[in-house]
Amino acid sequence: MTKTITLSQVESHLWQAANILRGPVDAADFKTYIFPLLFFKRVSDVYDEEYAVALKESGGDVEFAQFPENHRFMIPEGAHWNDVRAKSANIGHALQKAMRSIEQANPDTLHGIFGDAQWTNKDRLSDALLKDLIEHFSSLNLGNAYCKADILGQAYEYLIKKFADLTNKKAGEFYTPRSVVALMVRMLAPKAGETIYDPACGTGGMLLEALHYVKEHGGDEHLMLGKLYGQEKNLTTSAIARMNLFLHGAEDFHIERGDTLRSPAFYSGDSLAAFDCVIANPPFSLEKWGEDVWVNDPYGRNFAGLPPGKSGDLAWVQHMIKSMARKTGRMAVVLPHGVLFRMSKEGEIRRKLLEMDMLEAVIGLGQNIFYGTGLAPCVLVFRDNKPKAHRQKVLFIDASKEFKTGRAQNELLPEHVDNIHRWYEGYQDVEGICRVVTLDEIRENDFNLNIPRYVEPVIEEESMTIDQAVANLKESLEAAYAAEDRLKALLLREGLL
Repeated sequence: MTKTITLSQVESHLWQAANILRGPVDAADFKTYIFPLLFFKRVSDVYDEEYAVALKESGGDVEFAQFPENHRFMIPEGAHWNDVRAKSANIGHALQKAMRSIEQANPDTLHGIFGDAQWTNKDRLSDALLKDLIEHFSSLNLGNAYCKADILGQAYEYLIKKFADLTNKKAGEFYTPRSVVALMVRMLAPKAGETIYDPACGTGGMLLEALHYVKEHGGDEHLMLGKLYGQEKNLTTSAIARMNLFLHGAEDFHIERGDTLRSPAFYSGDSLAAFDCVIANPPFSLEKWGEDVWVNDPYGRNFAGLPPGKSGDLAWVQHMIKSMARKTGRMAVVLPHGVLFRMSKEGEIRRKLLEMDMLEAVIGLGQNIFYGTGLAPCVLVFRDNKPKAHRQKVLFIDASKEFKTGRAQNELLPEHVDNIHRWYEGYQDVEGICRVVTLDEIRENDFNLNIPRYVEPVIEEESMTIDQAVANLKESLEAAYAAEDRLKALLLREGLL
């Protein structure tokens, strides 16, 4: 009986692989090498399984076992993991050649999937180091019989998170905390058969969470074939997203590499493609985002105005609104708080967006829960066709206290996600937490969406006796006098008194 590998075994194995690179390779670059190797090993092991099944079915017909029809991905002669493992010199060259061969043999699915890692750079990746790495990966069989897609997918996500922890400041470019993703997906509530689009998809976490949500709510996952769409500017990150989806068992998705604001990948005729659910955590306040292109945008994405050149936040919002399907379309986007109140060009864009009555909710999250910024972000939820009860209104939620304090990073726990989702679904006033505000009131506030304008915190009155107040005052005075004495002593010692 085949012994399957546990999640903890795979996670430990992958983390050990990363540790082999430690030293010659910067932690920020671990993902560039580890993910392609993992995917190469998985593809090779699954190919071997498929080959064995076809060989058995055909009574030992080797030619039949090699037919493309018997394999999800083709591996050309000389490009298998074992071919590279057999090399003792110029291993980086052999790796690079094998990966390119596999990409060329599967142009519709795997084109460019292994990224652009410099495998032949011997100053960084010596033959000895690569040999160690390949032998380490070789010790586990990553075929389906040993390692199920859900286990491998979870282990892959674990590694993405670990790499994000290692490279805190840079991690915001490719990783959104999964609890935030879960919250956004729950608010959009995708259904089987609906299209999901992430214009800044990073490692594909939002698309995967949407797929998981559909499965968990009894939706037929086969209806999601061809329904996931994402675009990502960074080559390595877009490759990681595709590998992530494949390793989770996803089929027939569309991840394109490119600059969404300058050159969107998905369109229909002269218009942008329209999707049921649009979801993203785009780069915060992106400079040089493509203002020059948007002056005469062929897709009409400047319908509410041209955002300032120094901040692309509202360019992303307008792109996403333009990408929403009529009637069924809804979107959730993570943004810095500045978009709620910054004036000039952004104030005018905000006014036009609000007058269109698509904004359903503004949710303020806690500080330091995102990598690379200690700032507290917000989530905006839009709907093309708001429920009648929500029209000419916006729900403001102050969820800034909903997090668990951590050493390096604060964390949004499942119970916090549940609370925020419950308030969003309730769409009613909760003292000190949320308030439904009319568009007229927002208009009176000059279309400023700053949450404290609409949700006032509950100030708890302290019951204190006069004796307690006097005691507190004495204690404070004594502390102040002691601090003054220490300061005098310090100044005397330095000859300043």
